[in-house]
This record gives sequence, structure tokens and C-alpha cells, in this order.
Amino acid sequence: MRSSNPVFSRRGFSRDNGYAGFNAAPQAGGPAVGTQGNPYAQQGGNPYAQNPYAEQNLQYGAPPQAPASAGRMTMDDVVMRSAMTLGTVVVGAVLAWALLPVSSTSYGLAIGSALVAFVLAMVQSFKRKATPALIIGYAAFEGVFLGVLSEMYNSQWSGAPFQAVLGTMAVTGATLLVYKAGWIRVTARYARIGMTIAIAFVVVLAVNLLLVAFGVAPDGGLRSSGPLGAIVGILAILIGAFFLTLDFKQIEDGIAYGAPKDEAWLAAFGLTLTLVWIYVEMLRLVAIFSGDD
Repeated sequence: MRSSNPVFSRRGFSRDNGYAGFNAAPQAGGPAVGTQGNPYAQQGGNPYAQNPYAEQNLQYGAPPQAPASAGRMTMDDVVMRSAMTLGTVVVGAVLAWALLPVSSTSYGLAIGSALVAFVLAMVQSFKRKATPALIIGYAAFEGVFLGVLSEMYNSQWSGAPFQAVLGTMAVTGATLLVYKAGWIRVTARYARIGMTIAIAFVVVLAVNLLLVAFGVAPDGGLRSSGPLGAIVGILAILIGAFFLTLDFKQIEDGIAYGAPKDEAWLAAFGLTLTLVWIYVEMLRLVAIFSGDD
């Protein structure tokens, strides 16, 4: 099973052999690490062949630890690429906020930037290899959109963007804590159930958008500013947290199985998509709870 996030299009680290986090985790009595169990075995041999603890890891069901090797993805690579991608989003947002006052023109630029960012994200999602230029380009245009959107919310609900940033950080930190503590186990069943809920959620929102556009659902329908809108917003944030757990598992398994170094860009791309999703939903939620409509 491949990992995904809110656009349901991000590729996993093992495109041709399934998602390592769900399909390749070694099990006691299972296949030898580096052959069927390791999605990267055919790319550069078995990186665990010289690991004297491989059998012990298999016996206890623990994931193997990839030896230090040039060209293999590390946590430092993921952190650095994520910082670059998220930093680009922030810079784009700050510039848009500072240079584009709230107006019909800025709204048009924001919508155009969002469309360009969506196209770039989709192109990258269907490519077999990570393309840093596409990912950074997506981040830049997404930043412009978020900058205008944040300024718009701030003009109506003062301080909403700051609260949304804090909320996004809180959700991310709490999800990471729960994941690392082992309270959530990312299994194939967990992913299937979560993806089913997420896809159904997006389909319902798409139908709601059409109903609102044709005047069938007044006041935003499910996206109203009342209690129903708040419930939908909270559910959307929980779905974002679900995608974060998939991202964390994918990164963890990618490092353990010796994913190529360039795959760190995919990790950064996926995290950025998920964090943008959570931030936008958090903005809406802050506005609803502010109650200054």
C-alpha cells in the first residue's frame, strides 16, 4: 500500500514494490531482510547482509537498522529538505502578506497561485523520481496562497494566523509524541481504514462545494460557521494527524531500509502537504470559534 496525504497522490518511498511501512516490515519467521522484505534490495543489493544482528531483529520483529552508507537517506537529509521546503512556504507567505494588500486582485493572485501549486503537486505526485524544482516551486506558490489567505483571515479575526500556526505545531507535536510512544501502530489495516475515511471525507466536501456553488446548501453547508462547521473542521484536523502518522512511518521505514538519498525530497513534500492541510483547517476552526462573523 502506498502512503498518501490530503491530495491522495503522494508516492511512497518504494513505488515499484509497495510501501515499505505497510508491506516490507519484517515479521518473525518471515522472509529474509534484503530480499522480499526489503523494497530496495534490487536497487543496490542487500544493505543488511553484514549485519550480525539481523537474525535477532527478525526474531523479535524489530525493524532493521540500515548501516551508514553514502547515497542512503538519513534523518538529517529529511530534516534539511523539510526545512528548505517549509522555509520556502513561509517566505512566500510573508512576502505575499507584506506586498499584497487584501483586495480582489490579491484574491485572484491567491487563487491562481493555489491552482499552480496544485498542478505542480500533481505533476510531482505522478513522477517516479523526486524533482526538487517542482517541490520548491509548489512550496513557493503555496506560500503565496497561504499568505493572502492568512492576511484575509487576520483582517477579520485578528491573530487567527498566529493561533493557527500554534495549533498546527501542537497537533504535529502531539501526533509525533503519540507515534513515538507506540500508542499508534501504523499497520495496513490502520492505513486502509484511515484512507477510506479520508477519501469519503473529501468526496463529501466536494459534493458540499458543488451544492454551495449552485445555491442548494446555504451558508456554506457543512462548512458553515456554526457547530456543524466546527465538527467538520475538527474531523479534518484529525485526518491531517492521520496523514502525519503515515508520513512518520514512511520516513522511519525509508531510513531503516536504506532508501536512496533523493527520497528525502519526497518526505519533505509529503510533510509539507500535510502541514498545509492542517494549517488551513486550523485557520477555519479559529475563525469559527472566534464567533465574529
